[in-house]
Amino acid sequence: MRKPRPVKLYIFDADGTLRRTTVAGQPCPNKEGEWELIPGVRERLARIEWGKGATGAHFGVASNQGGVGMGYFSYETAYALLWEMARQAWGREPPEGAIQMCPHAPFAGCPCRKPKPLMLIRLMHRFGVRRDETLFVGDMDRDEEAARRAGVPFAWAHEFFEWDTAAGGESPPVANQTPVL
Repeated sequence: MRKPRPVKLYIFDADGTLRRTTVAGQPCPNKEGEWELIPGVRERLARIEWGKGATGAHFGVASNQGGVGMGYFSYETAYALLWEMARQAWGREPPEGAIQMCPHAPFAGCPCRKPKPLMLIRLMHRFGVRRDETLFVGDMDRDEEAARRAGVPFAWAHEFFEWDTAAGGESPPVANQTPVL
């Protein structure tokens, strides 16, 4: 029996996986001050040996940001919010190319919007990591489908972060229960 390869690249969805909006009825933050890390994220990520160069694991973020394409906020704002989220979650600046986002409106037919796998594939190429050395963590069916299409293992955010789902939810209580764009 073949031993599984260690994870060298962890890819995370953003909204509902690493962060949550603090504005009721809004699926994702549109500006600074409208989000927070989900409790327990920073602590769980701190248990992983993150590396530099060839040692330790790498991280990336793959996030649909359809609000850009719908005109709710700019590409620059969406990227800055994801960058700051990553900085807070990992306690350091994300490496160049570690944040991939789809800025297109839902149903625009672009090649990068999850459940299509392009963002995951770009991250694997960026870090020179094989499919069987990658894990994608997300909270929605389209995240799971993107992992399947990319040929990488998938973990549900509530399992990866060990959230208490006894109350029937997939994440800790949030101000917003609207599906993410």
